[in-house]
Amino acid sequence: MITEILRYLATAWGYLQPVLEILILTFIFYKILYYLRGTRGSTILAGLIIALMLLTAAADLLKFEVLSWALSGLWTLLATAMIVIFQPELRRAFAQLGSISFRQKDRKKEVITEIVTAVLNMANRKIGALMVIERKIGMRAIVEDAVKLDIKVNAMILESIFYPNSPLHDGAIIIKNDRIIAAHAILPLSRNENFARSLGTRHRAAVGITEETDAVVVVVSEENGNISVACRGNIRYDVKVDKLLRYLSALLMASDDNSFISIFGSIEETGNKAEGFSQGGEQ
Repeated sequence: MITEILRYLATAWGYLQPVLEILILTFIFYKILYYLRGTRGSTILAGLIIALMLLTAAADLLKFEVLSWALSGLWTLLATAMIVIFQPELRRAFAQLGSISFRQKDRKKEVITEIVTAVLNMANRKIGALMVIERKIGMRAIVEDAVKLDIKVNAMILESIFYPNSPLHDGAIIIKNDRIIAAHAILPLSRNENFARSLGTRHRAAVGITEETDAVVVVVSEENGNISVACRGNIRYDVKVDKLLRYLSALLMASDDNSFISIFGSIEETGNKAEGFSQGGEQ
């Protein structure tokens, strides 16, 4: 019985092995091509491959034996040529692979620092802003209706987007990982009747998107320059810069999905407890 099972497994593995090899090679080639896209070496490689294919086809068609032999040797040298052509990209890829876990934390810290810097500058100049930081739940429908971008998060970029009368200053921007993926995004407004009537559209939109997703939203009021943070259908008003840094670090870098109120509570225990929390009306 055991012998038959082992024979069956060996036969099944014989069928699965080539399929698995093809899938692995396909995945490897896809990742390599995806990583090399847009680089200067990619155009060189594409031109080299096209030239070799055309010469090989012409040599086979015209029965040039010597040229066919020479070209077959060039194909074997293509792997070495790729190492030479893509030396900077390969060195960078291996460096990133060796420090991937550290890089993720560093990128998050860098994104938080850039956001806080931009928010502070806009708050001082009373420039309205609405920034949505995506976490686990995606917002594809909102991104599809917005102006799609692919820009690394940078304080100067954020400030330029929300600068008054700029084409994209209305609406929200959406940040995913360390990239600004959309601007001029229209967010759903909160229907919570507990909010004060004086609550502005930006704050209602901030709460509205956090009622539907687990995103973290930072709002800058253009009336008084106050900073607010929203998450899980709750909003925190008049947040100082030092606490904004701690809030974003706790919400975006935590391994588990702690509740918004518990994070605020833990931070408030070590900070100023006079600053109130609101689950509805504005202070």
